[in-house]
Amino acid sequence: MEVSKKNQVLHSFSNDEKLVHQSKHLLLELYRCDSEKLNDESFLRCTLNKAAKLAKATVLHLISNKFEPQGVTAIALLAESHISIHTWPESNYSAVDIFTCGQNMMPELASQYLIESLMAEEHSLRLIERNPPAAVLKEIRSVV
Repeated sequence: MEVSKKNQVLHSFSNDEKLVHQSKHLLLELYRCDSEKLNDESFLRCTLNKAAKLAKATVLHLISNKFEPQGVTAIALLAESHISIHTWPESNYSAVDIFTCGQNMMPELASQYLIESLMAEEHSLRLIERNPPAAVLKEIRSVV
């Protein structure tokens, strides 16, 4: 199952702003997953951590919450942006958001790892290429 939508341009840039596609935002929907894994907060935290490392990202913080009677939300705050997951075990469904900035990032590897780890029998993946101005991409930040 594959879903695609055209991105709408909401802002036009001046001619002197050069744009480079180095920021990727993946929207991943996982269907027919293992419901026990979708409800296991510890498993999901470890899985997000490994997915971030596969994407070549730096995990700054990992937060999560388990809901009653079921479901988990977990977010890996990355130096390069974030990975989040929201699960509905009763529907064997999960929504994942992977946003990475930088030329060495490999969010597709994180996506594939999550598909396999949660044993998704079907998935939908949408890619949005973010367009920050070149000046933003040249900015060097360090973790404090």
